[in-house]
Amino acid sequence: MGLDDDIKHNAEDMKGKVKEKVGDATDNEKLQAEGVADQASAKMKKAGDDIKDAFTGDR
Repeated sequence: MGLDDDIKHNAEDMKGKVKEKVGDATDNEKLQAEGVADQASAKMKKAGDDIKDAFTGDR
């Protein structure tokens, strides 16, 4: 996985954590759910890149 991809995935994960916390603090279930979804998306992208790297030998 390239450094750029890693940074993007980590930023998406952090954005999701912030959304989730703000949603918790404001009792906004929609925002909280969006935050959880953003985190899950980032984790899936990281896993996909790790699998790709395993097959291409990038790590």
